[in-house]
Amino acid sequence: MAESHRPKGLASAVSYRDSKAAYRWLEEAFGFEPLFVLLDEDGNLAHSEMGYGQSVVMVGNEWSDDHRSPASIGGKNTQSVHVQLGAGEDIDAHCDRARGAGAAIIAEPETQFYGDRTYRAKDPEGHIWTFGVTVEAKTAAEWDAEGGFTTKTRLDD
Repeated sequence: MAESHRPKGLASAVSYRDSKAAYRWLEEAFGFEPLFVLLDEDGNLAHSEMGYGQSVVMVGNEWSDDHRSPASIGGKNTQSVHVQLGAGEDIDAHCDRARGAGAAIIAEPETQFYGDRTYRAKDPEGHIWTFGVTVEAKTAAEWDAEGGFTTKTRLDD
């Protein structure tokens, strides 16, 4: 059951046409952990939360013109969610699990210039999820040299 207080941090909230199906699917496909569901008097999902490591994703129904599933707005996303796997976790197996559950893999696992191996997937309603795991810890100087970038802390530095 959910704690009554949350630590300081961020959580994403995603809207679905069928939030109950999405809640079940996110557990099966991505390994998100059910934390709690809040059902209304008709048994509809009013709110729910799932955990992954120290993070939370809120899963709910479409509830206003501004809170829609990509399936309701031509497949468009205004943001995507990045999920970092733990050190040593097998991202290729994670991708295979997601694919097996019906995720559309839109970018196969690939090692990036900054040392993470990542893949991107769309869930059944079209939300884009990126998963990554660090396979080689690199310094900013190393990834700048490899990627042709300049890393800073602030824009005005």
